[in-house]
Amino acid sequence: MTANAHATDNSAAQGFAEDASLTLNARNYYMNRNRQQQADDNIEWGQGFLGIFESGFTEGSVGFGFDAHAMLGLKLDGGGGTDNSSILPVSDGNGKAPGSFSTAGGTLKMRAFDTELKAGDLFLANPVIAGGETRMLPQTFRGVSLTNHSFDGWLIEGGQASFTKPYNQSGHTRIGTSYGTLAEGDESRHLNWAGVAWSGLPGLSSSLYAAELKDIWNQYYYDLDYTYALNEVVSLNPGLHFYHTQDTGDALLGHIDNNTYSLHFTLGIGNHSVTTAYQRVNGNTPFDYISQGDSVFLDNSQQYSDFNGPNERSWKLKYAYDFVGLGLPGLTSALSYSRGKLDLTKVDPDSPGYSAWYSADGKNARHWERDIELKYVVQAGQAKNLALRLQWATNRGGNGYGALDQDTDEYRVIFDYPLNVF
Repeated sequence: MTANAHATDNSAAQGFAEDASLTLNARNYYMNRNRQQQADDNIEWGQGFLGIFESGFTEGSVGFGFDAHAMLGLKLDGGGGTDNSSILPVSDGNGKAPGSFSTAGGTLKMRAFDTELKAGDLFLANPVIAGGETRMLPQTFRGVSLTNHSFDGWLIEGGQASFTKPYNQSGHTRIGTSYGTLAEGDESRHLNWAGVAWSGLPGLSSSLYAAELKDIWNQYYYDLDYTYALNEVVSLNPGLHFYHTQDTGDALLGHIDNNTYSLHFTLGIGNHSVTTAYQRVNGNTPFDYISQGDSVFLDNSQQYSDFNGPNERSWKLKYAYDFVGLGLPGLTSALSYSRGKLDLTKVDPDSPGYSAWYSADGKNARHWERDIELKYVVQAGQAKNLALRLQWATNRGGNGYGALDQDTDEYRVIFDYPLNVF
């Protein structure tokens, strides 16, 4: 995922009603987390519905518009101790998630020349604040955002978000973190971000972002990605992702001084591709990002593990194949193996936010993950764009890694049926 994907062309704008659109998506989601060291697994099955309306802009040098969305999640199965897979809301202690949850939101927007301002409930996707979209329903944020496309190949954006709607809840909460634990009563009031993304040359893209999660951290991000076609069959794709995170303000999670980077190289030959990646965390805290978010633009962030532990070094080998080469357009597959090594003895056992990562036996903690994915998207007919995705992840640890996590097998079956109403 890249920030450049959000560039839009306003040259063909028609008007408030003429440019309006309504899209619907029905997502059926089954998740099974088989915990090897405990009796109860996390198994849930749900049906989600998402509707998004986007207006155009009123005519004139300054145009106004309005967006709205509504979400509904229904429980099909999950309970009796099998809850808390992250598909459905967390139960109230009886081991059973509620039968349904829902939410709705709206956004006011204004456009002047090449600049667009939005205020309200936002769908965001950039390296420092990205709403999670890997579950039944997406995560949203409440705040303001500003984007500018004045220069060809450039995207400039920024904003502030004060609340988030988690992907498995109805209401809004303050923005938290994925791996840190805040003390009871502590919270961050908002997240500020700004960034620039560039894609001015064929195959080459780069971006630079900065964010402040108030009283927790300042986070900075840089990436560089280049795809070079040797000929019509063979392509080369090297790339870099880098994050620097440091505590700020009241430092509610304690001291943070973390540099994390990943490097990848992909060789594409026809419908085949092979990727190698190396990732390193330099710091005595894990690389952390906002709770439930997808703002972890690192090569070794896998289905189950992010390979982001304190002082972790990891590598990955991935093979992907597009079955269009066998006359089956829409069918794709991927197989990867990742392995990481951590030093958990350097974690501060008195850290207010990350003490749970400390392990006296974890100097050479290790874990590995195998991921398999098969996806098919219907190409034509009444069911065009209907997608089926099968995912399987196996994660195993040793040498003190068990203090952090359990050996896990995770299965996901996801059906998506998107529909453009107008």
